[in-house]
Amino acid sequence: MVDLNKEVQYVKTVGPNRVKLLNKLNIYTLKDLITYFPRDYEDRSKPKNLYECVDGEDVLIEAMPTGRINELRKGKMIISRLIVKDQTGTCYITWFNQGYLKDKFQTGRMYRFFGKITKKGSRFEMNSPVYDEIDQSKNTGKIIPIYPLTYELKQSILRKIIENGLAEVKGKLPETLPEYILKENNLWDINSTIERIHFPHEFEDFNKARERLVFEELLTMQLALLKLKNNYQHDNNGIQFSKDVKMSDVINILPFKLTKAQLRVLEEIDNDMESTKPMNRLLQGDVGSGKTVIAMIAAYKAVKSGYQAAIMAPTAILAAQHLESFQGILESLGIKTELLISSITRKKKNEILEKLKNGEIDILIGTHALLEENVVFKNLGLVVTDEQHRFGVKQRGTLSAKGENPDIIAMSATPIPRTLALILYGDLDISIIDELPPNRKKIETFAVRKNMEERVNSFIKKQIDEGRQAYIVCPLVEENEEMGLKSVIELAEKYKSEIFSGYSVDYLHGKMKAKEKDEIMQKFKDGEIKILIATTVIEVGVNVPNASIMVVENAERFGLAQLHQLRGRVGRGEYQSYCILKFDGNGQTTKERMKVMCETNDGFIISEKDLELRGSGDFFGTEQHGLPEFKIANLFEDIAILKKVQKLAIKIMEDDPLLQKEKNQKLYELVKDKFGSRIEI
Repeated sequence: MVDLNKEVQYVKTVGPNRVKLLNKLNIYTLKDLITYFPRDYEDRSKPKNLYECVDGEDVLIEAMPTGRINELRKGKMIISRLIVKDQTGTCYITWFNQGYLKDKFQTGRMYRFFGKITKKGSRFEMNSPVYDEIDQSKNTGKIIPIYPLTYELKQSILRKIIENGLAEVKGKLPETLPEYILKENNLWDINSTIERIHFPHEFEDFNKARERLVFEELLTMQLALLKLKNNYQHDNNGIQFSKDVKMSDVINILPFKLTKAQLRVLEEIDNDMESTKPMNRLLQGDVGSGKTVIAMIAAYKAVKSGYQAAIMAPTAILAAQHLESFQGILESLGIKTELLISSITRKKKNEILEKLKNGEIDILIGTHALLEENVVFKNLGLVVTDEQHRFGVKQRGTLSAKGENPDIIAMSATPIPRTLALILYGDLDISIIDELPPNRKKIETFAVRKNMEERVNSFIKKQIDEGRQAYIVCPLVEENEEMGLKSVIELAEKYKSEIFSGYSVDYLHGKMKAKEKDEIMQKFKDGEIKILIATTVIEVGVNVPNASIMVVENAERFGLAQLHQLRGRVGRGEYQSYCILKFDGNGQTTKERMKVMCETNDGFIISEKDLELRGSGDFFGTEQHGLPEFKIANLFEDIAILKKVQKLAIKIMEDDPLLQKEKNQKLYELVKDKFGSRIEI
């Protein structure tokens, strides 16, 4: 039996030095090593004649040296040149600082060379190719995997280490999927799969191996989510809130009318709250669609039924904003709301904790501070997490454990296409607010290049002179010369001293202390700062109705969903608002992404496009759910497998909800192995 938990240090050619580099890639065991999948492949298996080669392509040629290597020295650099020929042409090959190659090649023998070929007039050139003698296939003659790397670890070394790891497990891996699933879905066995995902003989091998791994990864996730949902649904010990407490009591005193979508969602929540099953609902709505008021009305029902409510926000300033909204409406109905954030004084904190324990506080709004052990509720009945993707399952669980099976609403302003939301959040019921309040003006969005900079700056000045404020967002905190991107600090200095010297300018970034960030945000909210330069730290955030301009530097470096979130920081007041995306690059994808942003304000359309153009990547980062990262699945590319797997998972769970049957033993082990600490198996 092969020991997959064996430390990677003891795999051939690793040793104590290389193990540190592998650890940086999160490779600690033999299992981690063989499941560290390639990100791409190079086809070095099919040679071309020189006359067929196209300028700029990566290509394999088979050729014979016309003489020995010629060496030139330029300062400390050694330049090695070799001329090779096939039946159709000549190629000049150059290596740098590789003096050991001097006697490597012999005339009259054939060699394979793989690299980027360039055409200079009638002759071909190739720099630093990999090579083999014709009867070897160490570096060429096959499809070669390309792995995500860390600095100091070469592809060839990592490939060799993985080859050694695979040699140890060859034919010995225990099957992880039941026989009936492999047969019904025409999937490869695990041993062939792992071998061929790394070293496919043909690209069809890679496709079959990948299909098997994606299938397993998605099936495991679906079973785990359905198991979580079953745990909730079979639990009838939830709170049954009073049918006599009417949500309309709050709806009727609101200073605005709710949209049809908001009313529909409230009805879903009301039904949940009046049933005996614990509510576990994801509330999705675009930026500005009115999720907070939903949470407020649900909290009212909980309080008037004799319970307390907890509202958790990711930042202190957002929590303070919620407090303002809640107090503005609920105070007149006799409901006491308090704020718990880390910056309040110890005396004030102790006073709040005492009142909370006694039941004198009805609704507690706060940040992660709510999770602390000394925060004790008298009778917690409702938990709301705002910007759900900032909190994992564990944090929701910690807060819920402060009550007896309280109802849960997880709010998210990151729109996810419904099919994917149902799959990703299979453990939650989903409510979607899919319309914006009628008074919201469309944010005018423009994508511009660097040559428009002066016009953009003039426009910002004009808006500020009319009394408005502006956000300017950068991708980085410190200068990164390699990427040539402006850092927040450097840009702030330039704007303060040169471009906007007559205006109050300040900056904000994630490396600042929470207190400092809150102070600056408060000053911006109060109008003391006119131009705020920031990183995406403002993506989740504060309501500043007077801010009417959002400028995003290097917009090509952000995902569409993120750009949409940033854009949502403006357009919150009565003034026409603008979003200006400054971008570099002529790539087709960049142009398409900018076009999407200019054409639509609908977050759901944008999220679908984002998935399509970027893949799932860190779109959800599945971390937002407390789920492990996908190693190989891509939620957009693999939607067909995803749908197939979801049907299968439902069928399996209906037949065997506890995965206790012998035929599902392997599935039980898979779910336990990957999700055991997150759900009760």
